[in-house]
Amino acid sequence: MTSAAPDNSRNRADALPKSWNPGEVEASMYERWVAAGYFEADATSDKPPYSIVLPPPNVTGNLHMGHALDHTIMDALTRRKRMQGYEVLWLPGMDHAGIATQTIVEKQLAVDGKTKEDFGRELFIDKVWDWKRESGGAIQWQMRALGDGVDWSRDRFTMDDGLSQAVQTIFKRLYDAGLIYRAERLVNWSPALRTAISDIEVKYEDVDGELVSLRYGSLDDNEPHVIVATTRVETMLGDTAVAVHPDDPRYRALIGTTLEHPITGRQIPIIADDYVDPEFGSGAVKITPAHDPNDFEMGLRHNLPMPNIMDERGRIIDTGTEFDGMDRFEARVAVRERLAAEGRVVAEKRPYVHSVGHSERSGEPIEPRLSMQWWVKVDTLAKAAGDAVRNGDTVIHPASSEPRWFDWVDNMHDWCISRQLWWGHRIPIWYGPEGDVICVGPDETAPEGYVQDPDVLDTWFSSGLWPFSTMGWPDATAELEKFYPTSVLVTGYDILFFWVARMMMFGTYVGNDSVLTASRSDSVGGGGQETGGPAGKEGSQVPFKDVFLHGLIRDQYGKKMSKSRGNGIDPLSWINEYGADALRFTLARGAQPGGDLSVGEQHALASRSFVTKLFNATKFALMNGARTGELPDRAQLTDADRWILDRLEEVRAEVDSALDGYEFGKACEALYHFAWDELCDWYLELTKVQFAEEGARADNTQLVLGTVLDAVLRLLHPVIPFVTESLWQALTGGESLVIAAWPQASGVPTDQVSAQRIADTQRLITEIRRFRGDQGLADKQKVAAKLIGLDTAGLTELHDSVANLARLTEPGDDFAATATVEVRLSGATVTVELDTSGAVDLDAERRRLEKDLAAAEKELAGTTAKLGNEAFLAKAPEPVVVKIKDRQEVAAAEVARIGARLAELSSK
Repeated sequence: MTSAAPDNSRNRADALPKSWNPGEVEASMYERWVAAGYFEADATSDKPPYSIVLPPPNVTGNLHMGHALDHTIMDALTRRKRMQGYEVLWLPGMDHAGIATQTIVEKQLAVDGKTKEDFGRELFIDKVWDWKRESGGAIQWQMRALGDGVDWSRDRFTMDDGLSQAVQTIFKRLYDAGLIYRAERLVNWSPALRTAISDIEVKYEDVDGELVSLRYGSLDDNEPHVIVATTRVETMLGDTAVAVHPDDPRYRALIGTTLEHPITGRQIPIIADDYVDPEFGSGAVKITPAHDPNDFEMGLRHNLPMPNIMDERGRIIDTGTEFDGMDRFEARVAVRERLAAEGRVVAEKRPYVHSVGHSERSGEPIEPRLSMQWWVKVDTLAKAAGDAVRNGDTVIHPASSEPRWFDWVDNMHDWCISRQLWWGHRIPIWYGPEGDVICVGPDETAPEGYVQDPDVLDTWFSSGLWPFSTMGWPDATAELEKFYPTSVLVTGYDILFFWVARMMMFGTYVGNDSVLTASRSDSVGGGGQETGGPAGKEGSQVPFKDVFLHGLIRDQYGKKMSKSRGNGIDPLSWINEYGADALRFTLARGAQPGGDLSVGEQHALASRSFVTKLFNATKFALMNGARTGELPDRAQLTDADRWILDRLEEVRAEVDSALDGYEFGKACEALYHFAWDELCDWYLELTKVQFAEEGARADNTQLVLGTVLDAVLRLLHPVIPFVTESLWQALTGGESLVIAAWPQASGVPTDQVSAQRIADTQRLITEIRRFRGDQGLADKQKVAAKLIGLDTAGLTELHDSVANLARLTEPGDDFAATATVEVRLSGATVTVELDTSGAVDLDAERRRLEKDLAAAEKELAGTTAKLGNEAFLAKAPEPVVVKIKDRQEVAAAEVARIGARLAELSSK
């Protein structure tokens, strides 16, 4: 416990504003935290380390709800660990976002009628850097608005010199090891951006297209021919085969023969392949190896030619037909019309809904296209990433996501890492005048006359190095020695297989690097337990010990937020409207491992109400002298005091357990209900009687209330840092909650007797309140009453509290009971005799009850009718039937209760 403080709590209450207005407090409070250096990590500290690297948002980006959830979780983790005595590093930074950033700058040039080619590569890149310095990184001030406790002194950017050195270093290592190679393969091609794009940048959408059935071979039914169907007629210009299933009797005689291509006149073979589904369509498929991923694989198996019929802009080329030079969509119509004129279109289906991949950045349909690119050979890298999880070196939360992880890494295809852009890490490959190819490391230069490869690396290549490149690798640094491997990675499950897999592949690949093996041999997971084995063990060094996967944020109706639906929520608007604490509590309260969460305006309003409740409760406590200090012996405390202290200890343990398991929603629910239901709605009300007494009892209650509030504010601080900081400083006079200690176990056994007495008191008050409600008494209307049996129930000392909370007054000499309530408690029955004469408007009460009775009877009739409908019962799911039965029982009970009350009133 903290040492006793002077009783100046009332003065501190006056220092608090009349009401909590986050807009007047949050920004300046955050800057005070930063200026004080609370978030700066000390790599020379003797404290145990805890580290998180921020998943780098795009330099072009703005804070969206997914970011807000990520950041709230990471901030809660790091704030708690800092309070628990760890040396905490939460390292921020941004990604250069190759495609997105280059696109923005190109659009700016286009306003003046310019293109990047008008400036050349070097000048264009200078302009991108200018844009980055002037306009990039808007997300940083948004992070400050959210309250992110990151170490701004270590802010990183994927194009920084140090990170660029890391990129070149690992590229050369992989290249020299034969794990990076150049080959012509099929890629996702964006004609608008004129570059290959990654799988994660392709979004699939259902579109209305057309399914056209074409006749290959003779137009004479008696001559060899096949019918194939396609949604992309233009690609038939690149067909090099027709495939059928080897066991399909319709085509067995044709296998191994050739047919004349309908337009180019080339002879193309009919091949047999098990991939073909004989039950789908005609059982024959056209094969365009250079423009379809499945066809490409078939082309490799059968050694087929792979002519590329489209250029980088998606225009038809090199077919020797009248379609050369046409845009792919223009050619689709023209080719179909020619084939139709020749009688080769045998069927058309429009519209035909099918899934089409679109570029996330440009919005256009992507084009599978054969292209010469740079690739990472992933088989051994992916196996190591899988084994790290299998061996427990990295633990995925929730464990239910592990099968998806293994399915991904165990079946990963080689990774295309080259992009046809100017902005990014340029591939360190140089070509000599005699055809020589060399890879140049960070401390090397290419010979004179050599020319560098024009492509840049996929953005995910540099972000895959993020956990260790941001700490100075490949150089030996104090940060690597202290904070690597990192403790936990927090991210959404939707990018588990893409970004996380790449970090795991690179991290395990360089895991026995001498720089990294010199780093610490353990890391700390979410629960604070020391985990991990010897860092020098082959393959044991991983970039993070835990991976916490949260779900997607959905709207209040459970639909995924998207621009097209228009149901997205700007977190900054919620911060402005409700405060950062309300936004953070809303998100944390719904965050569970692997589970999606739905949020809407009502959730933000509820969180703001909770913040307001906490503020008002603390201010009330301060006005009544609540303070921190050494608690007296428990024997000197009331049942209510002992009960709230014991409940605090139970909730503290529950919160610790939940946070150790990344169950943020569970922790927030426990704190919400304790603070609102038990502390505010019960204990604060019970303290009013105790405060009214002079002497030691009131003093003790002030200390107990201050102690409980102190702990509650500490426990809530990681999630709602702003209001808790303001209230805690007023309560304790301390410097800052950011550096305050996390609550520890009290070690005091639970007082079961006091707990039972308070439970009995709550039940007694609740039943009296329910009876008053049934009688139509106003909440604040006091009624004379006698409480009989309190002594037998062991509640004598709580008499005044029961009377105060149940709005009862002492009976006078002329007291005559008009109503009686019997409440069965744990040890005895307490009888409450009340005089309600004159307290109830009988006519008004009858009218109210008659209205309620009509509603209850209507509900009973409706549910009874449904349950008597055999057709309904035969079709309705069992949970629906059970729910209706429950409604029927409630309605029947209400009819009986209200009827009895009306009968009672009729006798008066």
